[in-house]
Amino acid sequence: MADHSFLDWPFLDDGHRRLAADLDAWCADHLSDHHSDDVDSDCRALVRALGDAGWLRYCVPAAYGGIHERLDIRSLALIRETLARHSGLADFAFAMQGLGSGTISLLGTEAQKQAYLPDVAAGRKIAAFALTEPASGSDVASMETSATRTADGFRIDGAKTYISNGGIADYYVLFARTGEAPGAKGVSAFIVDADTPGLAVTERIAVMAPHPLATLCFSDMHIPETALLGEAGRGFAAAMATLDIFRTTVGAAALGFARRALDEATARARARRLGDGTLADNPITQSKLAEMVLDIDTSALLIYRAGWLRDVRDERNTREAALAKLHATDSAQQVIDKAVQLFGGLGVTVGTPVEALYREVRALRIYEGASEVQKIVIARQHLAQSRG
Repeated sequence: MADHSFLDWPFLDDGHRRLAADLDAWCADHLSDHHSDDVDSDCRALVRALGDAGWLRYCVPAAYGGIHERLDIRSLALIRETLARHSGLADFAFAMQGLGSGTISLLGTEAQKQAYLPDVAAGRKIAAFALTEPASGSDVASMETSATRTADGFRIDGAKTYISNGGIADYYVLFARTGEAPGAKGVSAFIVDADTPGLAVTERIAVMAPHPLATLCFSDMHIPETALLGEAGRGFAAAMATLDIFRTTVGAAALGFARRALDEATARARARRLGDGTLADNPITQSKLAEMVLDIDTSALLIYRAGWLRDVRDERNTREAALAKLHATDSAQQVIDKAVQLFGGLGVTVGTPVEALYREVRALRIYEGASEVQKIVIARQHLAQSRG
């Protein structure tokens, strides 16, 4: 049974505590560790289920079918942590509805919000966020996909890769270079429907924890002026503002994986016979469990502090979100590795929960800003603040 004592911390309120309890009960009744071989079908079904149950309403503002007047990071984090404890794929399905609509919530026109956000909240539209490119990777300022102005809109040419929900999304929030200035200041954001002529899914990417990912190519793709999301040339800022919200929740998903690993390891240690006692009686085992507990509590403090700072203090939390994601994802990898070790050979046997967790957690140290990128963000914020 996962530790829920963190729910009493002052970073959270009674609404968050009810949310955690209600979602945990729903997950126990509706989610499973086991999925079919058709990951696309499973993801579509999970989006529908999450929408029907009302959980996706936390991904959009209240004016468009949501729960809160504006996105509440602590609620998003609690949902991702809880879903990840029960099902990595369910967490993925929820996360992409939030990330793929977040820029619309922040910067969209009224018409854009009405056209997309209610359907995201209901699970009728599957969302995606198309930022990463084959050559530039994490270096967003060096993206090469171009958006050239035409008489009635833009022509898009280029490619994106490792795009979550690629191939099953109904629309993509796409970032492309419009050239108002060099580097990051010449990037704009657009909303592109998946059936737009000139958009092609050219590769489906198989990864160690099966999720729908793809490479997208844009060839002479024409979109109207109304597809522009926010101001031209402000796309990089839009992407970073979106990631500031959802980066904290990546740490929360890692925390959910780590909590599940600790639960599995604790049960194994109590049940596994070792000499006259159990594995749990062994001091080495106790040391590993203590380290796991420490990492989990530290991650939770960083995550919900970052959410509280944005939700309650209404302050930009770039530094705090980077700290939360960096520590939670790196330490979750270590927690799960310890759990695998405590399981011995069973820990690397396909089909056991800790083996699946080992595969699930690894990508979280890469996407939405790799751990190395988070260190740069943290250091730059620290240096800027230290000037005093």
